[in-house]
Amino acid sequence: MVSSLKELIYEPELGNNDDPEEIFISSGVSWENYEALLVKLAENSHYRVTFLDGILEIVSPSIRHEKIKTNLGMLLERFFYNKRIRFVPMGSSTFKNKAKKAGAEPDECYCIGEEKGVPDLVIEVVITSGNISKLEIYRRLGVTEVWFWERNEIKLYRLRDNSQNEQAIVYPDTYGYEQVNRSEILPELDISLLEQCVSITDSIEAIDAFEQGLNGLSKG
Repeated sequence: MVSSLKELIYEPELGNNDDPEEIFISSGVSWENYEALLVKLAENSHYRVTFLDGILEIVSPSIRHEKIKTNLGMLLERFFYNKRIRFVPMGSSTFKNKAKKAGAEPDECYCIGEEKGVPDLVIEVVITSGNISKLEIYRRLGVTEVWFWERNEIKLYRLRDNSQNEQAIVYPDTYGYEQVNRSEILPELDISLLEQCVSITDSIEAIDAFEQGLNGLSKG
């Protein structure tokens, strides 16, 4: 059993010594040991734990990572309020499925309308590339849309029945993700506006710019 982070392979983020992002990886981990580690880390919300087919990955996010994910959540919730969309924020809750050998803790996630067992939308901030395919995990869990923030851009993926869709990212069964340009869960959301405003470091200025953009779009 993995009893401490020291027993895992350690891979620090390269190129940012002042604000490191650390990744701990171990393979051949049983589901029982994964769940035991979740219990051990239950009081430490700083870590993000991911599991897929016996590979365990723990990320200790950088300050930059946390700032971006907070800004994304803050602005997205402003959008919900502005458009009167009912939502349930689920933060970095743990979602797992033993039968499918997959589990993850998103940076942010939401149910649209009412609370469900699996979020409709998951957001991941990518600062350091890990060794586990987050798309494969969320495919197994049945998440409708996954957004990745990477290099100041948001990449959107929509879960499809890809049996008749050659453009989908195909996995060894019927359903897979297709990259899309606009959210189908939130079709009124201007992704370019969101990208621009997330990058504004001052939160008041970011909110002001975002809401001005929303109001301008709604008046148009």
